[in-house]
Amino acid sequence: MRMVDLIHKKRSGEVLSEQEITYIVSGYTRGDIPDYQMSALLMAILFNGMTSEEISSLTLAMAGSGEMIDLSEIAGIKVDKHSTGGVGDKISLIVGPIVASLGIPVAKMSGRGLGHTGGTVDKLESIPGFRIELSKEDFIHAVNTNKIAIVGQSGNLAPADKKMYALRDVTATVDSIPLIASSIMSKKIASGADAIVLDVKIGSGAFMKTVEDAKALARTMVDIGTQLKRNTIAMITDMEQPLGREIGNANEIRESIEVLRGTGDKELTEVAISVAAYMSLLGKAFESFEEAQAAVRDIVLNGKALETFKRFIASQGGDPNVVDQPELLPMAAYHFEVLAEKDGFINQINAEQIGIAAMLLGAGRAKKEDQIDYAVGLTLNKKIGDEVKIGESICTIHANQQDVEAVETMIQGAYRIETSKPAPVQLIYDVII
Repeated sequence: MRMVDLIHKKRSGEVLSEQEITYIVSGYTRGDIPDYQMSALLMAILFNGMTSEEISSLTLAMAGSGEMIDLSEIAGIKVDKHSTGGVGDKISLIVGPIVASLGIPVAKMSGRGLGHTGGTVDKLESIPGFRIELSKEDFIHAVNTNKIAIVGQSGNLAPADKKMYALRDVTATVDSIPLIASSIMSKKIASGADAIVLDVKIGSGAFMKTVEDAKALARTMVDIGTQLKRNTIAMITDMEQPLGREIGNANEIRESIEVLRGTGDKELTEVAISVAAYMSLLGKAFESFEEAQAAVRDIVLNGKALETFKRFIASQGGDPNVVDQPELLPMAAYHFEVLAEKDGFINQINAEQIGIAAMLLGAGRAKKEDQIDYAVGLTLNKKIGDEVKIGESICTIHANQQDVEAVETMIQGAYRIETSKPAPVQLIYDVII
């Protein structure tokens, strides 16, 4: 078998066999296949696509290129959740304790943030003492005891994907649905979950900009899950504006606590409840989505989800007192108000620009080696549909520096104020089963 023949085959629009795909992935991971040949194949895939069988084979080969996590010692159906990324997306922090409170094990491995999107692991590390690294034995014990543990991704989880993604990034082959879908699902398959809920974001702060592209990606990932015998559901949710009102690591922990207390942002709460309900449905705790949704709401209102969040924090070395005393979380030294420059209604908030503004403060990373400032971030005082008067605060900047002029300019540019009130924001566009 020769790589040049397989490149020619895919360039001609033919279908690669499972054996051929396994040969490519294992050879590239070992270093036997050079970057220039892999680049040619990736470009051929970008132009000619892949069948569902090819995508499933690629996913399984990438998952099998490294450690395959065995969660069989954890009792029950293990349900995972993955978001394609966004600004202010703290859904995992909220739905994990909710689903765990319903008796469904959440054994989750999460990544760090890069660029304008935040990472769940970074947010958790803003809690004093919280450990995102656990031994396999401690991880399994934590899930069996509290029904939840969230740790950083293993360094040997789908190494083929890490290598291929780095190559895609510099060869203009990132925006291929077969490659995006297999990249995401390879890590989920390797992580050992029995069932997966996918939160596919759409809008200015997301990778997918149109409903059609988001649906195509969601359908592809659900098909992969089905072929690989993982119950999978994909939700397509809004990222035209940041999710919730807080951006920044400690800020988002505070907002997650508010939602678990039943007093959080309405839109953030609704998305979280829907995600948790679908996770509970896949966990076989309920017969219908409506039944699951009602139970999720009850578990928030009766305080059980918040208590589970406290136990989860404590079990991973964090200070559970932050739940009742959020001032124990890191806090910025300076606070600046960004003021509306005219009267009207908020018609647009460019989520990507808001994410970049928070990154400039130190809330995110431009490069993997950058250090994060857990205390800094933004509070959106006005969101799409809100009325605003000139001189009224639309956003609060939380900074550990006094010079925030560039950040303020970026925030002003992200907001668009018009005289007419926009249509209500659509939170959930579709659900793919």
